[in-house]
Amino acid sequence: MSGDHHHHHHDHGHSHAPNNFGRAFAIGITINLAYVGIEAIAGLTTGSMALLADAGHNLSDVLGLAVAWAGLRLAQRPASARFTYGLKRSGILAALFNAVLLLFACGAIAVEALRRLADPQPVPGTVIMAVAAGGILVNGITAWLFARGQSRDVNIRGAYLHMLADAGVSAAVVVSGLIILKTQAYWIDPALSLVVVAVILRGTWGLLRESVAMALDAVPDGIDAEAVAEFLKSRPGVVTVHDLHIWPMGTTDTALTAHLVMPEGHPGDAALAALAHDLEHRFGIDHATIQIETGAADCAAVACA
Repeated sequence: MSGDHHHHHHDHGHSHAPNNFGRAFAIGITINLAYVGIEAIAGLTTGSMALLADAGHNLSDVLGLAVAWAGLRLAQRPASARFTYGLKRSGILAALFNAVLLLFACGAIAVEALRRLADPQPVPGTVIMAVAAGGILVNGITAWLFARGQSRDVNIRGAYLHMLADAGVSAAVVVSGLIILKTQAYWIDPALSLVVVAVILRGTWGLLRESVAMALDAVPDGIDAEAVAEFLKSRPGVVTVHDLHIWPMGTTDTALTAHLVMPEGHPGDAALAALAHDLEHRFGIDHATIQIETGAADCAAVACA
């Protein structure tokens, strides 16, 4: 192939990856693990299915936080001769694992809740309210720790959304404790645990869909592939564009490869550097590999033309 191959990574001296969340994960895991112990003991002592369901969910979130932390650490490891992009995809795998883990947790909680709904047991509303109020505080603090990174990293967003949903669920448990205290309607306890499952499933589905798409090299959300193609075609000297591929290298980095047909020849390194700069700033694509061809004959496969 007689065309010219050019790769450019535009670096502004800052990292797109939120790589300083180690302390947030450590604090989040510690306080949530302590709360899970308190909630589980309270649930077993009082027989509250809502507290036990929420404790099981929070335990899965502790494991999820640990996996997300591990994924973040692995994604920061440098490239090697074997892993030439490093381990950036670890964050995607962590998000996918978290989504699957939550689905299993939902199934276990739902089965037990349905059994309890058929035979409601008396539970103390005051204790339920007190323990759940602690959950609002713990989950709210943990969600706040991840708030600043959730818009840039699906792995961090998974942790943030889980903690935010947990705070909301704990608030609902407080309300159920109040209703039980006033009405002695004990069926509300297992019924609420089913509501907990519905809330978790709603948040988990989006995380699962996004992480699976990223694992399958789908064009990242927020990037319009057609707009990128039109942008490349609009560059001076470009007649057509083919073999355009855009995919996530990890939870924060995006790569692109494309063949540009330029009959007048190679535009020069400065032009390609400017193109890479524009791709990063307009579309968030930070790893661009461009191949220049002077015509259809320069493409080895007829299908390319």
